[in-house]
Amino acid sequence: MPSPTQPLLDTADIAGIVHDGLGAVVSAAAELSGGGFAAVWRASLTDGREVVVKVGPPPSASLLAYEAGMLPAEVAYFGLVRDVAPVPTVLAHTDGWIIATLLPGRPLTAGDSPLARRQLGTAVARVHKITGPHYGYTGDRPSGPDWPTAFGAMIESLRADAALWGVSLPPLDGLVDRHRPALATVTRPALLHFDLWDGNVLVAPDGSLSGLVDGERFLYGDPLLDFVSPALGRRITADHPFAAGYGIESFTAEEQVRLALYRVHLYVLMLTEGPSRGIDADADRQHWVRGLLEAELAAL
Repeated sequence: MPSPTQPLLDTADIAGIVHDGLGAVVSAAAELSGGGFAAVWRASLTDGREVVVKVGPPPSASLLAYEAGMLPAEVAYFGLVRDVAPVPTVLAHTDGWIIATLLPGRPLTAGDSPLARRQLGTAVARVHKITGPHYGYTGDRPSGPDWPTAFGAMIESLRADAALWGVSLPPLDGLVDRHRPALATVTRPALLHFDLWDGNVLVAPDGSLSGLVDGERFLYGDPLLDFVSPALGRRITADHPFAAGYGIESFTAEEQVRLALYRVHLYVLMLTEGPSRGIDADADRQHWVRGLLEAELAAL
């Protein structure tokens, strides 16, 4: 079943968006699977182009606080990184939809490629050289003048969402304050993708990296935040292809603490978003994530 945040569309809807955005005609269209936030369609145009149409949640959908304005954020991210990473070119957009070029390749979820993972690490290292104007998200979302403040605001925003949705979380009081010295070592707000799970990484037939998609959750902060989702559910090590491509030879004890904090953040987010995605609290996915979260908190 689609997530409640994904609008129910048909080919006629996609044809209308493409006509409005590009003045072009759709010859065929099909919905793409894998995501759980927006509806994403592939469309063939009569002029020979292949495009992706991404449509945001309907006005009736209830979202987490940090998810406000996600599609405009994705347009901004692609514009920021287009010279240093293989991302789609946005052809037309509104606050409710995006039309972008179709990148070649298949997602990593369809088959592993250590080469693509290494090249992803190298590309993300280039992205991280871009410095933001502040820490945290853009717009009226969690942010701050320094990384500990912004990260604390991100955690508290998720806790507020969890309370609103009736999602039970383990005790998190004092977590950020206890580890503030480690977080305070981050002194430059690097541009982060955040959502680098295998479904957002595209692989060419030869196993090389062909694209990086779904930049809608970008923020500015600690580069290590981008080391969690490429090894979702696991604790990344320096010999992971992503870390090797990035140029990491080892993680210090302090960096290991920050990585644990960022895994906590991701698992809190995944638990909290469950109801908004139509995921039952007793679903296997939620039990799995809760186990991961409790293990990280115990380690910290």
